[in-house]
Formats: sequence, structure tokens, C-alpha cells
Amino acid sequence: MVEIREVKTCCQKRQFIQFPLKLYKGNDCFVPPLYGDEKKLFRKDYHYYDDAEAVYYLAYRNGKVVGRISGILHRKSNEKWQQKRVRFTRFDCIYDREVASALFSAVEDWAKSKGMEEVVGPLGFSDLEREGLLIEGFDELSTFEEQYNYPYYQTLIEGLGYQKEVDWLEHKLYLPEKSDPRMHEMHEKILKRYGLHLSTAKTADEFIRLYKDDFFELLDTTYAEIYGTVPFTDKMKDELVKSFKLIIDVRFVTMILDENEKPVCFGLCFPSIARAVQKSGGRLTLPAILRILKAVKDPEIIDLALIGVLPAYRGVSIVLIDELQRMLREGRIKYCETNLNLEDNHAILNLWKNFGNVLHKRRRCYVKKI
Repeated sequence: MVEIREVKTCCQKRQFIQFPLKLYKGNDCFVPPLYGDEKKLFRKDYHYYDDAEAVYYLAYRNGKVVGRISGILHRKSNEKWQQKRVRFTRFDCIYDREVASALFSAVEDWAKSKGMEEVVGPLGFSDLEREGLLIEGFDELSTFEEQYNYPYYQTLIEGLGYQKEVDWLEHKLYLPEKSDPRMHEMHEKILKRYGLHLSTAKTADEFIRLYKDDFFELLDTTYAEIYGTVPFTDKMKDELVKSFKLIIDVRFVTMILDENEKPVCFGLCFPSIARAVQKSGGRLTLPAILRILKAVKDPEIIDLALIGVLPAYRGVSIVLIDELQRMLREGRIKYCETNLNLEDNHAILNLWKNFGNVLHKRRRCYVKKI
């Protein structure tokens, strides 16, 4: 028999955070989130709770944890998209339909009690949280920014009546076998034509000081109509900067500015720290911090986290292509991983034709009327 309990006690909070670490122990593709970040979920002053509320459940069988799930009622998202939805996230369980059914039933009942009409996910509090169920690419290393899951999750979720809403694609990008010798020349001509220039910030601290507010404003503008996005609050901005400050390296950031030093286009890559955080289970121990610093200084892989262009400057995408090719020539970098691109975002997907590229992962977001 499966028993569902809402997470309330300190012991249950630890069990909720630690369950996936046990479930994926020994799996070479799973990359845990930072343990400290997951602990913040249970703080009453967690910045996302200004615009949302959440519930957390554990599934037990014979006193042993066999699954977990969280539900999020995001008021700002529902207001923006004119929906009555609860998001599900952090779903993990053993391969057992009864366990999965009990967990999802708990979230669905909670959603109904809030007057909601649909459950959708996996989606987090924002577009910068882990989202999407992995349905292809199970033998590929997960990025630090995204979640890994076992193949049977798809069977369990679809068996409960959830249907596809959108898919995301992920690519590996390599330097093309034959680079266009005119690429950098076109890059310079485009900047001159639009009266633009590249940021010359030398350090992460300088970059954040100069562009933090403008960057998020640009991000809100360019991602406004992207599936599942919500506007960034000041608290969200501060927390995200704090979370990623350790791994921002200006070598892997392209910021294009107008004559007033206002950003009009950006491409943000992070050195991959996936391997660096695996051994510690996401805990920032001293050895883990040293591994992260080493990975940032001399990466083998870079993760393309975000890319955005103001509509009036779509022509400058050639600059992003040239800059990304430059990054791929840095040090000993093997490839860049794009993270999630919506399958119908052809403007972005067409950029990858300028690289040697491999479609190696697909993720899916599901929806169910309740």
C-alpha cells in the first residue's frame, strides 16, 4: 500500500531533497541541483512565494520513501497566460504505477481545491528552473541547468492521462568542418551598420555591475511570448545572480550594446560544471568548490544557457554565431550544449545550421485536464 504525506517536518524535507540522490546513485548521466538551493524551497521567505504557492508530497511504502512530487500554483503565470493551472515539478519515483498514480492524484486534488482546471509540467517556478521530461537522450550527460530522468517516467506519466503540450530540443554544437572565412568580416559590418559594439567587461563582477538590470529587462522583453515564462521580480534577479555568479565567465558571454551602452542582444554560456557537482551530490563542499573553479577556468564543455535579440536587431544574429564559434576555439572546449529550444522556435534552431550539430536530447511538457 502506498501512503502519501505532505512534507512538513525537517526529516521529511531532508527525505524530499535526498530521494533523487538515492534513486540515481551510480547513474553517470544524472547531475544533481545544488543541495543548498533545494533547501531554500522550504523557507517561508523563498523569493518565488511572493507570486506563487507550492505543496510537496512524499510517497511511502512500508515506511520507505518511494517517490516525491511538488505542485506549484503560479498566480503571475496564470494571470499572464489566462489559465487556471497548477504546475508539477520535482517528480521522481520508482518504476511503479501505483506510486506514480498516488503522487499525481495528490497534486491533482490540491489543484482542484485551489479552483484550478489543469495540471501541467514538469515546470518550475520560472523558465530558468529545470523543466521538461527527458524522452530522448538517456545516455547523455545532463547539464547542470536541466534535469535527468529515467525512461520509464514517460510511461508512468502518459499512463495517467497526461498528453504532450510542447517539446524542447537540445543540440551539441561543434565547430563546422569548413568555417566561412567571411564570417568575422560580416560580423564587423553588421555592428557598424547598426551602430553597435560588444561589451568589454573584463570580469563577472564588472559585467553584473554594468548590465544586471538591463540584462533582465532585455530577457523579459525577448522571452515575453516564450512558453511558460513569467516576468522577473527584483528578488528573482538577485537570487539568480547570486546562484550563477560563481560560474559566470566573461569569455563565454556575448553582450551587444547600442551607442548608449544599452544591451540589444545577448548570448550567455556557462562553463559546464556537471561533472564537478556529481561527486558531492550537489553539496558545495571544499573539494566540490575546487572542482567547480577548475571547470570554470578550463572547461571542456560550455552550456548555452540563454540567447535573446530585440526584434529590431534580428540581423545581428550573425555576430552571435561568430562569437560562439570563437568560444568553441577557446582552450580545449569540445562542444557547446544548447539546453532547451522549443521545437517550433525556428529562428533559434536555424542558427545551429552554422555549426556541426547533433540533436541528442528531447524534452516534453505534459498537460491534463482535471
